[in-house]
Amino acid sequence: MNGLRPLLLRLLGIIGIVLVVVSVCFALMHAVPGGPFDDGRDIDPATRENLLSRYNLNAPLSEQYVRYLDDVFLHFDLGPSLKLRDYSVNEILEESLPVSMVLGLFAMGFALLVGLSAGAIAASRRGTWLDTFVMGAATFGLSVPNFVIAGLLVLLFVFQWQLFPLVGLQSAKHLVLPSIALGLPFAASIARLFRTGLLEVLGEDWIRTARSKGLSPRAVLWRHAAQPALLPVVSFLGPALAGILSGSLVIEQIFAIPGMGSHFVDSALNADYYLASGVVIIYTVLVSTANLGVDVLYGLLDPRIEADT
Repeated sequence: MNGLRPLLLRLLGIIGIVLVVVSVCFALMHAVPGGPFDDGRDIDPATRENLLSRYNLNAPLSEQYVRYLDDVFLHFDLGPSLKLRDYSVNEILEESLPVSMVLGLFAMGFALLVGLSAGAIAASRRGTWLDTFVMGAATFGLSVPNFVIAGLLVLLFVFQWQLFPLVGLQSAKHLVLPSIALGLPFAASIARLFRTGLLEVLGEDWIRTARSKGLSPRAVLWRHAAQPALLPVVSFLGPALAGILSGSLVIEQIFAIPGMGSHFVDSALNADYYLASGVVIIYTVLVSTANLGVDVLYGLLDPRIEADT
């Protein structure tokens, strides 16, 4: 029971964070000038009143707020889309979120594979030209926007060599270029963090003891040094995983992937209150649960870390 108490407290904290986010979203969407039906078209007063009544937007704000909280927390209903009126926010996100998550998982897999490998190579060759090259490449990956990387990939692998398709999501082959473009900046961060963690661990006395037993440098690095060196990487993965899974508007637009990112921008431009709030709520849940997962993984990687910290 003592082990469950910190977890329950964190779950309650997530609920509290979502409550704050829902409240802020509600306040902001009603503070924005104009409304979802002020799109330049002439709508007669009777039609406007019917639309407002249909979506409960003509009720007092306090009543709207209580009803919105009831829908979100008790019925898990994020409301109707005010522009895509044949769909609810739940239906839109049920279609778009899995697409963004598939792309995000491929991108994060690429980032971990490349980042951990590059960080290990740089740490094991510290001070050599290879270390300089890997860290220079990581700096390049961090400084160049992913839409520039996407453009270069399209020019080379779509138009120049015609190795990959440009748009759509019909097969795993369609995921290669957007996954690289989305995951490369994360791979650069992982490489730098893993290199730093490895260099710190490789200087410890117990690592020298492992070397004195005749273990190969590869065995020392991956069997003994890698696990504690992963702690800074794990810290980074919490918010990074949530961000990458929730989708990238630019990458999804370039490769015509129908993910969640485009819905967020469209909803903001169209004053689609409930859809914009729904995307923000989903992102908040992803960030909170990812950070909770990071804390759990921290305890598995380093048992010295207390579960309630």
